[in-house]
Amino acid sequence: MGVKATRTINSIVIVIILTIVALAVLYPLVYTVSSAFSPGNDISNMPLIPFGKGVTFDHFKTLFSGSYVRWFLNTLIIASFTSAGTLLVASMGAYVFSRFRFTFKKSMMMSMLILQIFPSFVGMVAIYVILYRIGGLDTLWGLVLVYLAGNIPYNTWLVKSYMDNIPKSLDEAARIDGANHFRIYGTIILPIAKPILIFLTVTSFTGPWMDYIFPKMVLRSDANMTLALGLFNFVTDRKNEFTNFAAGALLVAIPFVIFFIITQKMLVTSLGGAAVKE
Repeated sequence: MGVKATRTINSIVIVIILTIVALAVLYPLVYTVSSAFSPGNDISNMPLIPFGKGVTFDHFKTLFSGSYVRWFLNTLIIASFTSAGTLLVASMGAYVFSRFRFTFKKSMMMSMLILQIFPSFVGMVAIYVILYRIGGLDTLWGLVLVYLAGNIPYNTWLVKSYMDNIPKSLDEAARIDGANHFRIYGTIILPIAKPILIFLTVTSFTGPWMDYIFPKMVLRSDANMTLALGLFNFVTDRKNEFTNFAAGALLVAIPFVIFFIITQKMLVTSLGGAAVKE
């Protein structure tokens, strides 16, 4: 067998293997999309072939006639305030740790690192008690506090490591011109640290969208439900409305796909220009 024939056979085998892998990966996604438009509710009645029972928009009508819009707004509010709060607190904390020398600096940084090692659900009892004492249970702001507390330690380390690479000569030059620390932070450090701040904003915004554990612990009333809580109520032991769940999950995915398509170039450009030299 010649070399050319061997290469051809190898290429065919590789294409077949990759095709099988692609089908195995894409089938659950296609099946979910099919379920969102298929008649009926029970997952056991769903056809193995996507769109085998026709197409219907009844599940989307059910969602919008119910509380889906309210769940979406609640999740949007939580994600927005979490992202903004994380960005503000983490960037200011990182600036302080990067630019100032003070007592217990290393100890505080090490404490944040140690806190980040433990899984967040380890402190669920303490979190529940604290929220109960301050009246934060079944409130959106209480859930925002939980996410902020979990985001700040690691993200402060992340942004601080980036700011350490920003030349301190820029601070000194600005200070000679009469700029104070707030002006240096706002007009010099933040613009240079834009790549890591964009990354931090995106990750802290997307985190709360489909989180289930902490909303389940904090929120109680139907009016304060998030998307995760509301959608998972369709597939409990007492209810088996998988098609409604699939329709809601599909609606959640669409804004994220559009968002990442729009911001992909900006993220790649920002992270690509992350190197800062003295």
